[in-house]
Amino acid sequence: MQFKLFIVTFVLHYAAAEHYRTKPNFVKTCLKSDPEFDDCSKQAVQQLFDALGPGLPEIDLPALDPLNIPKIRILQGDGPVNVNAALDNVIVTGFGHTQVLQSQVDTKTYDFYTKVHVPKIRIEGTYDLKGKILLIPLVGRGVCWFEPRNMTIDIVSDVKLYDKDGFVFFNVTAAHVKYAIGGLKLRMNNLFDGIKSLEDSTNEYLNANWRPVSESLRPILTKTIEDILLGFMQQIFHNLPANFMVGDVKNSSPNKKKV
Repeated sequence: MQFKLFIVTFVLHYAAAEHYRTKPNFVKTCLKSDPEFDDCSKQAVQQLFDALGPGLPEIDLPALDPLNIPKIRILQGDGPVNVNAALDNVIVTGFGHTQVLQSQVDTKTYDFYTKVHVPKIRIEGTYDLKGKILLIPLVGRGVCWFEPRNMTIDIVSDVKLYDKDGFVFFNVTAAHVKYAIGGLKLRMNNLFDGIKSLEDSTNEYLNANWRPVSESLRPILTKTIEDILLGFMQQIFHNLPANFMVGDVKNSSPNKKKV
């Protein structure tokens, strides 16, 4: 299956923002040597998500909720989804209500494993679509929204350590996401040049068959979530010394590098 998704999102100014030199009040420090490290880490990550909701302007980090994305382009061929689509002026809401269920840090690689629950995510914008979903031909241009509900997301983050200005930092190089959802609602207005009866029946069919629709859209939703989370993690951890989060992080590591 061929699949490409391009997200033009917030601009992250790694070099422009001054990193934290004293621990901010939204950061909780945990020790890997503590037998209760996983519980402490869960609380620490929850505090991070709570702080990310309204954004952190001091390090040029925009609000996570709502999140504005100028454009999402989707090209996918073969299989049950075959679309050439674009979403403009996208607004994503819901990540501000993220509940952290589990947080672990690999003792050797410092890779993160995080499990979260999000009650509802709403993705809305202006779409331009030509293709098919579940073999249904779809053509249209207008306003749309998608609402995955009761999402449980497993996130594995690849991490390396590096030195900067006498501090050790986490460099998150990739985010891998798997998720399950409890429901999906969607609406695409102005399908088929605004033929109301056809537009309504198609939307009704897609909502009634949300399980196969959600499976068909899984690559698109997965990539969208991965890109959003990776952008935020790279920005926050580029500006947050690692020992503020993990107090006994090692200064020497096989995968540590200097920048």
